[in-house]
Amino acid sequence: MERRRVVVTGMGIICPTGNTVDEAWTNAAAGKTGIGPITRFDTSHLENHFGGEVKNFNPEDVLGRREARRTDRVTQLGLYAARQAMDDSGLVITEENRYDVGCVMGSGIGGIETIFESIKSFIERGAKAVSPLLVPMMLPDSPSSKVSMAFGLRGPNFAISTACATGNNCIGEATEIIRRGDAKAILAGSTEAGLVDVAIASFNNMTAISRRNDAPEKASRPFDRDRDGFVVAEGAGLLLLEELEHALERGAKIYAEVLGYGHTSDAYHVTAPLETGEGAAKAIERALENANLTPQDIHYINAHGTSTPLNDKSETLAIKKALGEQAYEIPISSTKSVTGHLMGGAGSVEAIFTIMALQNNFVPPTVNLENPDPVCDLNYTPNIGVPREISVAMSNSFGFGGHNAVIIVGKYNQNGHA
Repeated sequence: MERRRVVVTGMGIICPTGNTVDEAWTNAAAGKTGIGPITRFDTSHLENHFGGEVKNFNPEDVLGRREARRTDRVTQLGLYAARQAMDDSGLVITEENRYDVGCVMGSGIGGIETIFESIKSFIERGAKAVSPLLVPMMLPDSPSSKVSMAFGLRGPNFAISTACATGNNCIGEATEIIRRGDAKAILAGSTEAGLVDVAIASFNNMTAISRRNDAPEKASRPFDRDRDGFVVAEGAGLLLLEELEHALERGAKIYAEVLGYGHTSDAYHVTAPLETGEGAAKAIERALENANLTPQDIHYINAHGTSTPLNDKSETLAIKKALGEQAYEIPISSTKSVTGHLMGGAGSVEAIFTIMALQNNFVPPTVNLENPDPVCDLNYTPNIGVPREISVAMSNSFGFGGHNAVIIVGKYNQNGHA
């Protein structure tokens, strides 16, 4: 039986480089960073004073005061991006189609701000001070459930939590649901609001994040010899995925087609990647197999590229292992150099950037790549983006716990991929 084709018909984003797809992409493509001093809370008790903050966002403007107080920031950001994606898609939910439209939406750490504030209230003021809404606000499935309620989506609905690979897993699994005929369309993606002082303290103590307080805009420097860790960031990205025939029947605009998806586990360490890159390489290989493509078909890679010493080295090895000599011919970049690391939200935001690279035939830069690490010797597009004909592109996401998820997208072609 011929496999159903899945296309992207709507996109929404909120992240450090912008609160719309066009704004976020334009800044990323220009190498304009969204990283700077943290303004949402006092950081004087921390060693790290900067991050990738979402800017000019008031949840009360989106949800109203009452609902904003009943949702964690992780859900607020997710709802904001989801509304963009649904509006962009033009898909109208009715009594006739609501069971055919689902939501697969994840988060790496869920409502951590609510958890932290509630524990402080419990310790300082006692049990009666704890909100009865603590549990529903902190659950990792709160964003997916709230989004389904907001739009009346009664098709398959669940949350995936695979740390920093969450976004790609959500997009990939949603694609497979549509391919097997269990839904006509799915709102898929991820959200994260982990820019919280307790999380920053933990990342700092594990020496995972940069300490460049004197120059935060220079702190995220993937594949650079002088990188010293990632930058904690927040945001969300949502994509409306749709079965091709369904999209064509309603005259939807089509941004791209989801061609391939591969995922594996390192089964190695709770925070460190497998040093050989073997697990990530296998995920890349499986994505290519799933798409029925070869390394020569890939025109751009949006790297996971966290700016940590271990990840950037192992990802370079993984790309070489999976793609062979072709790895040296493919332009690659890490947009985390301007957004910071959105953790669970990273994959879906980067999937949108990858689609925008397709749309614009443009490879965004890896900023702050001033002194390339000799062990990271691929074409990582240093500092300035470049025009490039792109028909098929890959996006990598690798997460704590050894999760590896890779998606491949291509320009829509009625006869199949380019």
